[in-house]
Parts: sequence; C-alpha cells; structure tokens
Amino acid sequence: MADDALPEEFAEASHTGTMKPRRALEDTEMDITPMIDITFLLLIFFIVASKMDEAANVPLAPAKTGGNVVIKECVVITIGPGDTDDTAKVYAGDGDAPENLIDSSDIATLEAELLAYVQEQYDLDNRKKTVLIKGAKDVRHKHISTCAKAAARVAEITDMAWAVTEAN
Repeated sequence: MADDALPEEFAEASHTGTMKPRRALEDTEMDITPMIDITFLLLIFFIVASKMDEAANVPLAPAKTGGNVVIKECVVITIGPGDTDDTAKVYAGDGDAPENLIDSSDIATLEAELLAYVQEQYDLDNRKKTVLIKGAKDVRHKHISTCAKAAARVAEITDMAWAVTEAN
C-alpha cells in the first residue's frame, strides 16, 4: 500500500514513527443553575397551588386503660363548651351549676380564681392532693391545659386526673 493513499495525518505519522499529540480535552463544567431554578419554580408552584387544610381533625383512639379515682379525695374542676367554638365554661366543683361558674373571659382572672379554689379545697380537706379535670368532649385542649396549669401551681397538689364527659 502506498503512502500517498493514506490521509495526510497518517502519512505524516508513518514517516516520523510517532503520532501527533492529541488535543487536550477541554475542561467542561456542568452548569446546574437552570436545574436549581426549575426546582425552586416547581416548589413555589406547588406551595401556591396546594390547598392547606387547617381544620383537619385527627381521630384519636379511645383510651384502653385508666385508673379509678376516688372523687371524695379530689378537687374537681368541670369544663363545658362555651357559647362559641373558641370559648369554654369553667365550673368549680362537679357539675355545671351556675353558682359555680368561674369567669373565664380573661385568662389571668381564670387562673387566679382556679388557684384560689384549689387552695381552698385543699385547706378544707388535706387529703385532696389530686385535681380531677372533667372536660366535655367538645372542649378544646387549650382550655383544659390552662386549667391544669393553674391548678398545678398549688404546691400541695401531687397528681392530675382527667375525665371526658359526653354532655354537650
């Protein structure tokens, strides 16, 4: 085979005995900026387009175990539903007698009256070291929590008990 039949690069290499050095590969970097932009745009789109379900009720399983409490050895606080969904009526004692209604329009007043009631009940009978909070099934947790915190501020109280009533 003749040298002139080969392409020029090969012909040159065959005469010198060495090949031309290869061109150095370019350092290519992948620019991921557009991919990040698209990701953020999709994220923003789905956040804006999605509907937030703020009023989702979580179904809780009923309690399987519970202990008995001797009501004579407890300070009882009863909490019933208020006039609106965001209010509650708090009663000193067992039941919802109007004369036992505690002013719950202001949290500070409610806490002060509950603290005085629990302390008074303990002073009358020092066996009452447990506070029993009876809440109606429709009462929000924040009202139960407020009453529990106020009652727990009495130093002699050592235990809390909870009950749920079916009354509306």
